[in-house]
Amino acid sequence: MTTASLSKNELPALDHQALDANLTQISLQLLKHRHRLATAESCTGGMIASACTDLSGASDWFDRGFVTYSNAAKTDMLGVPPTMIEQDGAVSEAVARAMADGALTHSQANVSLAVTGVAGPTGGSDAKPVGTVWFAWCVGGQTHSEMQHFAGDRTAIRAAAVRYALQRLLGFLLA
Repeated sequence: MTTASLSKNELPALDHQALDANLTQISLQLLKHRHRLATAESCTGGMIASACTDLSGASDWFDRGFVTYSNAAKTDMLGVPPTMIEQDGAVSEAVARAMADGALTHSQANVSLAVTGVAGPTGGSDAKPVGTVWFAWCVGGQTHSEMQHFAGDRTAIRAAAVRYALQRLLGFLLA
């Protein structure tokens, strides 16, 4: 499957200096512990993987990124059970955790992060309004998950999800 990636110049809502500083710290932590990162992205569509690989030398710590926008891709590429998606919805804690676990299972990485959400402007519901994003991180053999609600348009929500995913990843790596 081929996906288009966005360069940092196409992400006006991101603070590129802060993003680069965060990624530099993430890379140092991963290298220090001889870890490799895999990403599993739905609503961010590969933006996290793109940001990681914008950093020179990323091949030393970044293994691969899965863009699993459709439910079928989540199942085919990451092993997320279709029954889980049917029962909990693609935007759920269970699916985010399964995506993060699947990224490890289907890669050479030992650290992963996953993002699934409703970036809008369509697709929201009363239970899961636009801006709802579930995250999961597998670090040190433990899977952590959190939900956030971000405001703004599609670009702002996706940029906020990228920032948050990487900030929390750094926190887990430093813990």
